[in-house]
Amino acid sequence: EMLESNNIINFNGLANSSSYHTFLLDEERSRLYVGAKDHIFSFNLVNIKEYQKIVWPVSHSRRDECKWAGKDILRECANFIKVLKAYNQTHLYACGTGAFHPVCTYIEVG
Repeated sequence: EMLESNNIINFNGLANSSSYHTFLLDEERSRLYVGAKDHIFSFNLVNIKEYQKIVWPVSHSRRDECKWAGKDILRECANFIKVLKAYNQTHLYACGTGAFHPVCTYIEVG
């Protein structure tokens, strides 16, 4: 039914990635934040086609450590975003796996 109504917009996102597991709906700013592999997407709820991309990759040294530990460099040695939380009026609190070395930060959105 939704397909027939032409109300669906496909988001192609990142090539070869389906790691979109973390979401934060910010009604105050009319944004939807989506955590992915090495990225956070910020969608405009008024025009969902309009989005911004924050790149947050793991450091080269952490990626190398992960590889040396026998992990798959393409599927496991990345910064998978796991936590997105509104912190205050101007910032989000975000955490990622950091290639098995968890990392958190504040992201200015205001």
